[in-house]
Amino acid sequence: MWTGPDNAEKLLILAHGAGAPMDTEFMNFFAETLARKNIKILRFEFPYMAIRRDGGGKRPPNPLKTLLTSWRQIIDESRKKHKGPIFIGGKSMGGRIASMVADDCDVNGLILLGYPFYAPGKLDKPRIDHLINLKTPALILQGERDPMGSEDIVSRYILSNKIKVVWLKDGNHDLKPRIKSGRSHHDNLVQSAIEISDFIEALK
Repeated sequence: MWTGPDNAEKLLILAHGAGAPMDTEFMNFFAETLARKNIKILRFEFPYMAIRRDGGGKRPPNPLKTLLTSWRQIIDESRKKHKGPIFIGGKSMGGRIASMVADDCDVNGLILLGYPFYAPGKLDKPRIDHLINLKTPALILQGERDPMGSEDIVSRYILSNKIKVVWLKDGNHDLKPRIKSGRSHHDNLVQSAIEISDFIEALK
């Protein structure tokens, strides 16, 4: 699914999270907002989600090997149509898989929306091994109270110096804050979009 101007110099490929498709309100917001900043957006779905869209019913994500292959294929295909800088990323699982292929695929940058640093309640099994020596410039937009990567836990990790983490006030895994925080979900989404645009502009 393409969004944005055909002649845009920069392309951002985004993948969905584990349980929701590529055209949720969350994904639509980033695609449409960044497209207005002259960034071309390409969204795609992993095989299991494509089957679900075609009426195949809810199902779990594909094996890791399949997810990695899907990302590599979409990057290779996009290079046939887009000759400028390419950035990759996505929501939660989609971003995690992107981060695992970023270095090998030689992309310009990585953008992660709510990185799943660990499964809920499993702080002893962080998913950060490949992030320690990551060479691709990366931007992580993370809610302060994300149950899969809260600020108080993630701030203890030693990650690659190529990674910038931006904390969204009181945000959960969808970057959504509580009403009592005085901050709206829209506020956090807009801040995230600005951070992404600035990040891409600086690396073009």
